Amino acid sequence: MKRRLFLSFVLAAALAGAALRSGAITPESYRESVRFLASDAMRGRLTGTPELDRAARWIASQFRRLGIGPAPGQRDYFQRFQVTVGARIGRDNRLAETEAGGKPRSLVPGQDFQPMNFSASGRASGEVVFAGYGITAPEYGYDDYAGADVKGKIVLILRHEPQEFDEKSPFSGRAFTSHAQVQNKAVNAKFHGAAAVLFVNDLPNHQGDEDRLDRFTSSAGPTAAGIPFVQVRAAVAERWLQRAGVSLKQWIEDTDRTLRPKPLPIPGLRVELAADVVRQQRHTPNVAAYLPGETDEYVILGAHFDHLGLGEQNSLAPDLAGKAIHHGADDNASGTAGLLELAAYFAGRPKQKRGILFLAFSGEELGLLGSNYYVNHPLLPLAKAVAMINMDMIGRIQNQRVYVGGTGTGDSLRRTLEEAMAGSPLKFDFSDQGGHGSSDHFSFVNRQVPVLFFFSGLHADYHKPSDTWDKINAEAAAQMLEVVARVTEKLAAADTRPQYVKVQMPQQPAMTASSGSGAWFGSVPDMGESKDGFRLSDVMKGSPAEQAGLRAGDVIVEFDGKPISNLYDFTYVLRTKKPGDTVKLKYRRGSEVREAQTTLRSRSQMR
Repeated sequence: MKRRLFLSFVLAAALAGAALRSGAITPESYRESVRFLASDAMRGRLTGTPELDRAARWIASQFRRLGIGPAPGQRDYFQRFQVTVGARIGRDNRLAETEAGGKPRSLVPGQDFQPMNFSASGRASGEVVFAGYGITAPEYGYDDYAGADVKGKIVLILRHEPQEFDEKSPFSGRAFTSHAQVQNKAVNAKFHGAAAVLFVNDLPNHQGDEDRLDRFTSSAGPTAAGIPFVQVRAAVAERWLQRAGVSLKQWIEDTDRTLRPKPLPIPGLRVELAADVVRQQRHTPNVAAYLPGETDEYVILGAHFDHLGLGEQNSLAPDLAGKAIHHGADDNASGTAGLLELAAYFAGRPKQKRGILFLAFSGEELGLLGSNYYVNHPLLPLAKAVAMINMDMIGRIQNQRVYVGGTGTGDSLRRTLEEAMAGSPLKFDFSDQGGHGSSDHFSFVNRQVPVLFFFSGLHADYHKPSDTWDKINAEAAAQMLEVVARVTEKLAAADTRPQYVKVQMPQQPAMTASSGSGAWFGSVPDMGESKDGFRLSDVMKGSPAEQAGLRAGDVIVEFDGKPISNLYDFTYVLRTKKPGDTVKLKYRRGSEVREAQTTLRSRSQMR
């Protein structure tokens, strides 16, 4: 089987490589590049896998064949960096219960208990407190920890949230709120001083479901929770709760009726546990090639070439997650193929006034890791980059319509784009505010590089195995790439470069750690991996973060008296605050820890 896959890889690579012609953009070569990158042999190009490394080597070979060399001063085309690509269960996972006067009884790992994939590794022992759903929701007058002392103890909590099937519930009935997210439950337990969390399915709410442990996915998931987070079977929890004179069914019914939860210390019970989750770190490459110009200024053309592998927890086809190849033809073999078409085009053109840097990023699907690493470790001075053009999902153009974001991030970008699109059969929808978003241009606009983001729109195959090469509209993609080529030529030849404009971007909860009419801080997270704090890539103009004196690169380590280890901690604390609240914070700038104070607002106050 492996031999057949290898031979198919070699044949497909040869066919795709042979299709590229210097000086030309063609639908045929574009389609063949997508077909190769999205083939079964590439197995979804998951960051950190041999298949992604093969894709990187193949992309580099295309640059080499076209006569485009590595970035100045580099021995090869690869910029390697380390990422956390997954997690696995280690060998030292133990859970033992001891009843008063009795001997320790060991439970069976994988059968009675199992760590969650975002659990911190470590040991904990102590008394057990049943803390209901593990939710603190002051906006609903609900607190599972009310009156409970869990500091240094182990908390037992339920999945989901109260009144799950009551559509009139303040918890929104079946829709679930953010309080139901297990990561938020972990942060809440940590902030209450718990030493560890034991997590159990609320089976009385789900009659007919099996009492089984969740499948441990290899995807690393969110940053480690900071404390051990272990799932136990409901049968184990029921046995423990009997010591407190209550059953899961009875407690849930009482709480659903009153919304007045009663945390319960479990008398005479002590638990000792060890959680061992091994974070898997590997090196992965960005691929960089450079066509020099007459000056040291340059234009960046970029696209990410990684995808989801077998999908795991990022799949939008839950029944196939972890089982089927997620081909990633549109996301983003389409953009990578476009990058190579543009490389072929410019390889056959006379030298431009400005150079062109071609960047293929890995780690985008894990959180813009490749582009974030690049802007923090640029191969060429970022101050010399006149603009960055990003292509992500450009292969499914429908009704001749293309979306272009970021036109407002440079004072001349919109005019340049309008001139370049003249005569094109395509229709372009502009957005001045598209500079911030969930693709690699986000990393560059936060370093004050003007950006343009080309995108053909979402579709039903997004993040599913069905995103396959045969659905690519290669003819329309080639037409779009001709426009991108003209934009690049104009930027490379212009007498003056576009001046960066800081555009007030629309706020997104995932990006700004705020929601709806709740408290808004105005921080933009650095999407790269960071430890011991919440690193900022930018702050919004006029925001509470700016008024506190924060700026890009600062790391928040404490907010409203709570220690902050990562974005999830910060988001959780912010959700507990209201517009008008004044908060104190500590942040690290370089080696110095500073203190500040600011008043939170709602996003609506900025309109």
